Amino acid sequence: MKNVWTILLAAGQGARLSRETGGVRKQFLSFEGAPLYWRSVRTFAAMPGLSGIVAVFPEMELTRCVEELSALKAADPPGVPVLAVAGGERRQDSVRLGLAALPSSCSHVFVHDSARPFFSARLLQRLLDGLTGDAHGVIPAIPVKDTIKECDGDLVRSTPDRTRLAAAQTPQFFPAGALRMAHEKALLEGMDATDDASLVENAGLPVRLVPGEEQNIKITTPEDLRMLDQPAAPLRPCTGFGYDVHAYGGGRPLVLGGIPIAGAPTVRAHSDGDVLLHALCDAILGCLGLGDIGRHFPDTDPALDNMASGVLLSRVMDMVREAGLRIFHADLTIIAQIPRLEPHKAAIRSNVARLMELGDNQVNVKATTEEHLGFTGRKEGIKAVAVVTGALP
Repeated sequence: MKNVWTILLAAGQGARLSRETGGVRKQFLSFEGAPLYWRSVRTFAAMPGLSGIVAVFPEMELTRCVEELSALKAADPPGVPVLAVAGGERRQDSVRLGLAALPSSCSHVFVHDSARPFFSARLLQRLLDGLTGDAHGVIPAIPVKDTIKECDGDLVRSTPDRTRLAAAQTPQFFPAGALRMAHEKALLEGMDATDDASLVENAGLPVRLVPGEEQNIKITTPEDLRMLDQPAAPLRPCTGFGYDVHAYGGGRPLVLGGIPIAGAPTVRAHSDGDVLLHALCDAILGCLGLGDIGRHFPDTDPALDNMASGVLLSRVMDMVREAGLRIFHADLTIIAQIPRLEPHKAAIRSNVARLMELGDNQVNVKATTEEHLGFTGRKEGIKAVAVVTGALP
């Protein structure tokens, strides 16, 4: 499994905008009540599975930035570690220092310019999905619309075919080892580059393109500052409810939240009969407005026979990423007279959080009985309900 971190570059000088910003570096301009770089922190932190962020700040402002970052994390907890380190003179020096601050467990890394605050969760998923085959990097790019001229002073030397050109953006995504090697090679050769993909290319490693986003501009000119005055599209809160039932007496061992329950009654089911994950899938689909589990995974499909419900949940989580849904919390309740579930609740909670790529504090698991009433009270079956809260762009 990938251990993914982000290096967020916020150490630039922003010289081209210093007059318009009163000397404030653009990454520290106020946006939505916080410094501009915090917008990128929030977008990355909402990505399921991200392990942490290394924010690289100007060396001379590191103390102030650490204090500011601590206050931001206290007021708006991102849910992942956000570390602060000092940057270098050049962009690639700052990336190299960010790489040095990553834990040894980091296997893959995003590198992002904090002056590009408008990228989406969908772009992050596109980058994750694009790192396949022999690619040692994947970057977003958009087609070049203007005719580009190669110049020598005020003379045009050539006109490249714009159908073969693309404008690169960040975030860029790499295996951490490949990026470290590329930076070490560039340092030895004295190479200076404006993005990390150039260094990976220089190391002879292939880099793949995925479609970028037109709104993912880099705040560079006074005109770009107008983007910061436009209100951001608000997130739309959503709540999903899920419910599922399985009868006892079949031949399948009882599994709840992906955890086998030893000594429990068996269940009758088409897949593995994980009533809790089925209810959870329905709740997530409710948040997305995408119907129910029966629509996407019908019990008439022989391919789903005895399939682990964790696989079904992983497919639903793919839909979450595609839609850009940010899940805040999942509250799960299991209703059964037997078995006794108290000894299993902690393991179920941790496993569900892992499957959803959430923190344990974002998942709650409860177990109760119906006081010998109804089919659960007669020990004929088990049911579960799930409530998921989140927000959609």
